Amino acid sequence: MLSRRNFLKGCLAGSGAAAAALVPAPASARGNLERPPEALGLLYDATLCVGCQACVAACKEANKNPAEFRAMDHLWDTPLDTTGHTFNVIKVYTNGTGATKDVETDGFAFMKTSCLHCADPSCVSACPVSAMRKDPVTGIVSYDADACFGCRYCVAACAFGIPKFQYDSPTGRIGKCELCRHRHKDGHYSACAEVCPTGATLFGRTTDLLAEARRRLALKPGETTLIPRGRLPYGDVEAEKANTWRREPDQRYEARVGNYLQHVYGEHEYGGTQVLKLSAVNFEKVGMPDLPPRSSASISETIQHTLYRGMIMPVAVLGALTWVAKRNVAPDDDKAKGDQP
Repeated sequence: MLSRRNFLKGCLAGSGAAAAALVPAPASARGNLERPPEALGLLYDATLCVGCQACVAACKEANKNPAEFRAMDHLWDTPLDTTGHTFNVIKVYTNGTGATKDVETDGFAFMKTSCLHCADPSCVSACPVSAMRKDPVTGIVSYDADACFGCRYCVAACAFGIPKFQYDSPTGRIGKCELCRHRHKDGHYSACAEVCPTGATLFGRTTDLLAEARRRLALKPGETTLIPRGRLPYGDVEAEKANTWRREPDQRYEARVGNYLQHVYGEHEYGGTQVLKLSAVNFEKVGMPDLPPRSSASISETIQHTLYRGMIMPVAVLGALTWVAKRNVAPDDDKAKGDQP
């Protein structure tokens, strides 16, 4: 009769042999995913922002989000951060007397907070049911409420803390900016860019927005330049003629160039984003995290694919459990019962 000890020994030996046979070649590391060539996004220029919050109100209206009451100061729709019903906010940095705009010492500055639509989004990588998706053409990170079951992995995965859970929803929805993709079919673009009076928020293709950001950084502080508003025209004439966005009059105006930091936030951070930012104040001070150029999605997926390739992880776990079970078998129990015919 087969004893329990001999059975566990056989299982341990078998799992060890299987693990040795299934050990795969080392998995190659996955690099960052790239932005699609026609990726859409925003350019936010903090030196042009006046803090009017027209973008916040327009975002609410475009997405049919309810007004929210803040108990701290008993005011409606004055959120300190994004929520499940507020996808876009303007935050304020202040120091000392706060007398001068866009100055770190004794000054203040504004910063827009919304989804950055990462080139390699961690929320998409973490979602187990593909409720978070990245469009292969526009690069917009969208959310499918019908697929979501409320695990909130996307909330934990996002380095920018953007996806927010709607705790008042009976079905457990996530709220985040989707660049007003539901308005695109009618020729409208992001509502925040449409209403911005100073062009601080500008909509367009990310490649064109990056070129515009670099153009501004190359100018001298105090110089006068033309600032576009609303939507930035495509960089090539034919593409501009062929697009389906609604036609608008030239909204450019003259403005003085800010004293920019020589850094386009989102160009490289976290693998790159489709929402780019310019500022005269250190980005960390205005609430933007200092992130490495490699995305966490590329790191986590490399680890996962290495562990599960060839079923090495399940087999290793089985072997470990068998070993633990073997160690907990009482020797006297086998002698008394297992070795009897």
